[in-house]
Amino acid sequence: MWQALWLLLPLAALSGWWIGRRSSPSESGSPRLPADYFQGLNYLLNEQPDRAIEVFTRMVEVDSETVETHLTLGNLFRRRGEADRAVRIHQNLIARPSLAPEQRAAALLELGRDYLAAGLLDRAETLFIEAMEFPDFRVQSLQSLLEIYQQEGEWDAAITTAQRLQRADGRDLHTEMAQFACEQAERLRRQHGEPSAIRQILRRAMHFDRSCVRASLLKADLEQDEGRWRAAIKACEAVKHQDPDYIPEVLPRLETAYGAVNDHRGFRQALTRLLDRQPTVSVILKLSELIEADDGRESAVEFLASQLRERPSVRGLNRLIELNIQDDDMDERRQRDLNVLRELFQALLADRLPYRCVSCGFEGRQLHWQCPSCRGWATIKPRRGLEGE
Repeated sequence: MWQALWLLLPLAALSGWWIGRRSSPSESGSPRLPADYFQGLNYLLNEQPDRAIEVFTRMVEVDSETVETHLTLGNLFRRRGEADRAVRIHQNLIARPSLAPEQRAAALLELGRDYLAAGLLDRAETLFIEAMEFPDFRVQSLQSLLEIYQQEGEWDAAITTAQRLQRADGRDLHTEMAQFACEQAERLRRQHGEPSAIRQILRRAMHFDRSCVRASLLKADLEQDEGRWRAAIKACEAVKHQDPDYIPEVLPRLETAYGAVNDHRGFRQALTRLLDRQPTVSVILKLSELIEADDGRESAVEFLASQLRERPSVRGLNRLIELNIQDDDMDERRQRDLNVLRELFQALLADRLPYRCVSCGFEGRQLHWQCPSCRGWATIKPRRGLEGE
């Protein structure tokens, strides 16, 4: 409620100033304000913003001096979720033949935002394209068009608009454009499109952003689909150079590819190289599994314990406890205590979500390439260390 009041008070002040200018002066030479103005203020002070809006709407006539007031009033309705009322106000403005070109462009932009808020994307798109012809409103219009094309999944149009927005104000949108291309590649892959066409799109994504992990992972999946296992391994290997934080996403793909070519030793060597470059808990745990299979439980315990001394983690400690639980251990009390500890650690891990947005802190159980909360692209990553990775 108070937020609405803070939005209305500037409108009330502006309306009062304008009305004061246009009212006939009193005997003392000061402008007279009509009773409606004070009635509107009274509604505001009594926390009745709806009735205040009605009063101010009724008071303000449309002319060249009140355009800003009407724009403010329409914006207020839109922010309150009343897009239909905002549309009526902005449509009324645009219908006035006396509007200056810049004022008309401002009204077009706001009406487009009204339609966007109401989900009428086609109408909004038309208005933003028209408003974009005015230099002062080009950047805002392009931003809104980019939002529309993302909502509609029109990725070619989104890429073109992002390129124009880059030229208009110098911002770097290469990450976003690479993600748009990846969206195209994923869609085509779901539709069982030609692998050559998908590869071309992925090359475009990499052209936009050489560090695009998503493009490498999609390429690895595409190569696996075609049984090109060594090519899939190569695509996975690229991730450690692009962004090592995503190595946990690579491990299942690497394991599948090396397994398909029956190269257990190669997989273990690949994990060792990853460990040297980025000693994440996921790599340590997977390597401990291979050591246990190749060299036995004691070797796995020794390896894991040495790693955890340098890089303690909840998941690592849980795995170490599991390795120490043995059915044939004669020390029943020790085994009981270890089982209790394992249950506690598993309960702790169950409450931790494995992915987090580095921009807004959103957490989830699956990897989203666009954050559902802040809408940022490529901002969600696997969590690390004591936080759950």
